[in-house]
Amino acid sequence: MTRPNILFIMSDDHAAHALGCYGSRINRTPQIDRIATGGMRFDNCFCTNSICTPSRATILAGTYSHVNGVTTLDTPMDNRLQTFPKLLRQAGYQTAIVGKWHLGQGPEHWPTGFDYWNILPGQGRYHDPVMIEQEREQVVSGYATDRITDISRQWLQDRDPDRPFLLMCHHKAPHRPWEPSVAYAQLYRDEEIPYPATFDDDYRGRAGAAAAAMMRIERDLIAEDVKVVPPDSTAPNARLIPPQGERSSLTPIVGGAIEFDSPAERKRWLYQRYIKDYLRCVASVNDGVGRLLDFLEEEGIVEETVVVYTSDQGFFLGDHGWYDKRFMYEESLRMPFVIRYPREIEPGSVHEGMILNVDFPETFLDLAGVEAPADMQGRSFRPLLQGERPADWREALYYRYWMHGAHHNVWAHYGLRTHRHKLIYYYADPLGTAGSVGEPEEPEWELFDLSADPGELRNLYHDPAYSALAADLTAELHRLQQEVGDVPYVGG
Repeated sequence: MTRPNILFIMSDDHAAHALGCYGSRINRTPQIDRIATGGMRFDNCFCTNSICTPSRATILAGTYSHVNGVTTLDTPMDNRLQTFPKLLRQAGYQTAIVGKWHLGQGPEHWPTGFDYWNILPGQGRYHDPVMIEQEREQVVSGYATDRITDISRQWLQDRDPDRPFLLMCHHKAPHRPWEPSVAYAQLYRDEEIPYPATFDDDYRGRAGAAAAAMMRIERDLIAEDVKVVPPDSTAPNARLIPPQGERSSLTPIVGGAIEFDSPAERKRWLYQRYIKDYLRCVASVNDGVGRLLDFLEEEGIVEETVVVYTSDQGFFLGDHGWYDKRFMYEESLRMPFVIRYPREIEPGSVHEGMILNVDFPETFLDLAGVEAPADMQGRSFRPLLQGERPADWREALYYRYWMHGAHHNVWAHYGLRTHRHKLIYYYADPLGTAGSVGEPEEPEWELFDLSADPGELRNLYHDPAYSALAADLTAELHRLQQEVGDVPYVGG
């Protein structure tokens, strides 16, 4: 049997609950859904550090952040690291990456292990983006999502058809500041996007981290995010000024001033402004996925190609009244992951087994018949693709977020998630890596029963009825830390 091609499509900040195949209440993604219809949807795929750069490093290297050294947005990846594209290339695969890289620039950080690469510098621009093709910088006219798809299709067209390929197509969208293409600028204009159940979360009864976070829809979006005239015309990206009193107004860049009779009305308007542009960006990604799937059909290579769609982490879509990610809460922790491979995967199948981004490299290597190095820390989930679940498959995951107070004032934390429970520890950053507003004097714990409380609104950690469970989960947390080799500060 010939070795499979691998088409890995990854977007940025695309939450699972903004995908039709995951039952989204807020949008439609028919092209991405083709992958799930023809393959498998994983309902429990999670990241180990919910922030772009670390997640991307983990997906390439198959190691946790503390091992590959990419713990924050400010720690680029050393391109000498062993990665699965390098191993596939050594095994005869032709390899390419197109789009968002976000792992650093320059000789020590350019993509390695690829026959061809053409990437956005940093976050990149939505319109007329600068792209760096094999170290040659140029402006590419048009909309970034469309151009990334064009370049990916062209590389597929030019490939050697007698050798298997790995193509990593990485979209910038739907990352902030959510600038849609002209084609979708009016999408959802006449619809009101539903509000999440936790939209008006008041953050009571939990660790102080939730209330301290600066990612609230009503307070922390900036003028650029929602396309309004800045309150201070001398500062184009000025933070929106919270309303004083009951009445307030905002002025869209196009159109007249909007008057609000209450803070709640203003918050709902801001949510609609934000979420519609986010979903418009997703619409272009959906189109791009369809074009790549169509190419596989035109070439007659559907049966021999593994196709994956995922995102580098989840995202809050008004959940808890937030945008952004970082927290170990479900909407941020969970990744969409759909995969099609007709040779091995039954169409329309769903798996509840727990998989992590650290597992991706070993799975791809396994499918390609390449032995995974012993120092990779994940596990191939190829048996799950065939509808199985080994008796010793994981029942819990370990997570750690490092960027204490650096962005959106999210506190550093680590934790454990089982299929039913979640334990989170905010360890108060004893090393003082960053300042934090409202930082606790002592570490804090949270414990949630995800079955009874899927919105994670009730912290059970201090409830005497859950003390034995908390102790058991804490012991399992420390066991997993030892297993993956991360032994951070433990206080309290």
